[in-house]
Amino acid sequence: MGVSGTGKSTVADAIAARLAGTLVEGDSFHPQANIDKMAAGMPLDDDDRRPWLQSLARKITRMDAEGKTGVIACSSLRRLYRDWLRLGVQELFFVHLHTDYDVLDERMSQRRGHFMPPSLLKSQFETLEMLEEDELGLQIDVRHTPQAVVTRALEALAVAGLPPRGDEERDPGLIWRP
Repeated sequence: MGVSGTGKSTVADAIAARLAGTLVEGDSFHPQANIDKMAAGMPLDDDDRRPWLQSLARKITRMDAEGKTGVIACSSLRRLYRDWLRLGVQELFFVHLHTDYDVLDERMSQRRGHFMPPSLLKSQFETLEMLEEDELGLQIDVRHTPQAVVTRALEALAVAGLPPRGDEERDPGLIWRP
């Protein structure tokens, strides 16, 4: 999870590969109207995001029912959005990729071919709600190399006992912060 430019897709792809899991790119679940709205420089509101996140939640639920390990790249900016994603699977682990606005603004200004314009970064930071104490997850500063971010995320998943490997106990309130 995280605002645009944090490397969600890159990190999620690497984590999925290391876990022999399935990568689910959240952006591919957006209806065209959402993509058009963002491409025009307009931020999405809750009504725009709800059907998108509900379709992702259904995908997560199906993968869980099939016993598959899934890694989802999705902004999940607000607690409400993360709650919508958890509707079918309560034990979702969120890797919150985060850093300073200026770092991400610079990254996004150099990015080409993405529908999300740098002008929307400010609205994403305004929308962002950090993980709360009762949410299973980890916050990682993405000024580190992608490999370091992936390694830290995998260590946190192992501590949490995810993906499940049997009868292991895990701390249901695990949350790590930098």
